[in-house]
Amino acid sequence: MLKAAICTIGDEILIGQVLDTNSQNISKALGDIGIKTETMLSVGDDNGKIVSGIASLLHSHNIVIITGGLGPTKDDITKKALAEITGATGWHIDERQEKIITDILDKRGIAHTSNNIGQALVPDNCKVILNKCGMAPITVYRPGGDRFPNHPVLYSLPGVPYEATGALPDIMQDIRNHFSLSDIYHKTLVTFGIPESIMSDMISDWEAALPEDMKLAYLPDPAIGLRLRLSIYGGKREEEQARIDDEFDKLRPVLGNAVYGSGNDNLETVIGNMLRTASMTVSAAESCTGGRISELFTSVPGCSDYYLGSVTSYANSVKRDILGVRQETLDVFGAVSEECVKEMAAGVRRITGSDFSVATSGIAGPGGGSKDKPVGTVWIGIASPDRTTAVKYVFSGDRKRNIVSFASNALNRLRLEIENYISQLRN
Repeated sequence: MLKAAICTIGDEILIGQVLDTNSQNISKALGDIGIKTETMLSVGDDNGKIVSGIASLLHSHNIVIITGGLGPTKDDITKKALAEITGATGWHIDERQEKIITDILDKRGIAHTSNNIGQALVPDNCKVILNKCGMAPITVYRPGGDRFPNHPVLYSLPGVPYEATGALPDIMQDIRNHFSLSDIYHKTLVTFGIPESIMSDMISDWEAALPEDMKLAYLPDPAIGLRLRLSIYGGKREEEQARIDDEFDKLRPVLGNAVYGSGNDNLETVIGNMLRTASMTVSAAESCTGGRISELFTSVPGCSDYYLGSVTSYANSVKRDILGVRQETLDVFGAVSEECVKEMAAGVRRITGSDFSVATSGIAGPGGGSKDKPVGTVWIGIASPDRTTAVKYVFSGDRKRNIVSFASNALNRLRLEIENYISQLRN
């Protein structure tokens, strides 16, 4: 099996200033075409460390993909390091990339400086894949000879995630053109509401009975839930797809309505599809989540088909004066209560005219908790055409993680309520 390595370049990654999403996206793209990423390396903006680090990866891997260290400023050091590693003897301007650069500069009204145009300057021993999303070209090197007798392939991508991700289809196609690839098949079942430790016990018999060539991975994410991924390396894709489908068909009855999707599904897309299919709508009233639920809904293209809007009612006065929460409710039970979120949900449903609504009120922290209502407490209210319900959860994360958990659990409760209502209509 081919071995791949990913190298990110830049001090900003090592000091935690920038989140490395490039490695994740590249690794996923490689996995989709049957190549396993064995090594990930990050190095700072130091020529010696870049040269030694990349050279070491080239000796032990078939494919090395690097990102970062490219641009119109003095930290454009990657190309020089790559020229040194691969034995380039000169440089030239790639006219196709130069045309893209000048077009971008003209569109933005920026002068054609030597620094900007210089991004099209590349070592004479590389192949250029055009960067259609930015200025710095993608370069490909195939070093060999005595230094690299394994004949690896080296790809250099810009560090900007939008540009790096945009280059991946061309990179993967180039890999397909130059390597004989064995098929790999992954399929993911997406669940919510069952913690990983409990899930492991629930499906232990099913997992133990899996064929030896089928590998299971648990992929928890507080915003999405717990994804269960089955993988088979090698074989024929159509046959492996059918085998994995059969195994997941055995698992679905065990997990029941905890399963809500597959692949790249998330709660907001699944809810949107259900509402669109049923020609129904939803709204939100948020306190502790501060607009995150609205952000999740509106992250889905076409959400205007079913999402009507929200009220971010952080202050009690907004809960009372806009959503219609009774002052007596606030005085007797408090804002973080079953009674309050039910009235919030009913209020925003009435204001917007939506079929469903979801409301949240809680204590994200770090302060504001009490013995009866500790930090991490949230009440979630759901209003549907025939009833209004509420449920309480208590989480133990920091403020940011609590807000993510509050919002995702609110969407999951909404999903279950919509599923239940639509099921009753069909029956």
